[in-house]
Amino acid sequence: MVDHEKLLKLKREQDAVILAHYYACPAVQDIADYVGDSFYLSKIAAKIKCHTIVFAGVKFMGECAKILNPQKIVLMPDARADCFMAHMIDNNFIRESRKRYTDLAVVCYVNSTTETKACSDVCVTSANAVTVVSKLPNKNILFIPDKNLGHYVARHLPDKNFIFNDGFCPIHEHIDVQEINRLKKEHPSVKVLVHPECNAAIIKIADYIGSTSGIIKFAAENTDREFIIATEIGIKHRLEQTSPSKKYYFPDTTPKCLNMKLNTLENVLSVLKTGKNAITVPTELAVSARKALTKMLELA
Repeated sequence: MVDHEKLLKLKREQDAVILAHYYACPAVQDIADYVGDSFYLSKIAAKIKCHTIVFAGVKFMGECAKILNPQKIVLMPDARADCFMAHMIDNNFIRESRKRYTDLAVVCYVNSTTETKACSDVCVTSANAVTVVSKLPNKNILFIPDKNLGHYVARHLPDKNFIFNDGFCPIHEHIDVQEINRLKKEHPSVKVLVHPECNAAIIKIADYIGSTSGIIKFAAENTDREFIIATEIGIKHRLEQTSPSKKYYFPDTTPKCLNMKLNTLENVLSVLKTGKNAITVPTELAVSARKALTKMLELA
């Protein structure tokens, strides 16, 4: 059992701020200073005033925070927390694509390594991808690494030519459409709210497609009292906090990111005590990656 008062005391002494993604476990979300999706947390990380950031997310999120705040200490509660999708791109594919297509913009989902961001022109999140890409003057768009988000953006921007990578989020890619359809039969009038990282079969039956923050906002503002949710289970905590009188149905095979769940109160307390798991990013890589992240913040 973690002593909350001790944790908060250490946080004050370290001049630390805790950032947590919606997919982190509820106890960590509750102790965090800021909870949100990747876009929101990127904006917070870019402007926050503190000495130390504890980022309860996965590695690419901690790296983004460090890139945007090179003078700050950024700690990961668990150094093993990583994103499988971030490694589903061969950066040689980017270089070859630049040779093959003129007027190419390399658009990089933030769920990627620092090395990939450094090879890219602009970053996006699921919350801002359509907005950012729509503002690019380029006709040809190489969208990496997530094919599902890429296809979602392409449907909104038919005048652009998209080149895709075959990466995906295993959690969203493997949500079973049969399980969602079974929920639809059990609750025939209930809307299906879907994250754009989901596979094409899920996207096809969605009533609303949006980022985690978009799903939470839609559920809160819509007059319906029940929703079927196709995204990672961690969002349920904020949904129930925001609209506690509503009901939320998830597929039987619970979509759970085990890497996100590595963030616990125990290891948040541990890194505040020890300063371990500090993120480091080579300066040259950080400079190049910062350009892509900064351009996202400007365009979004």
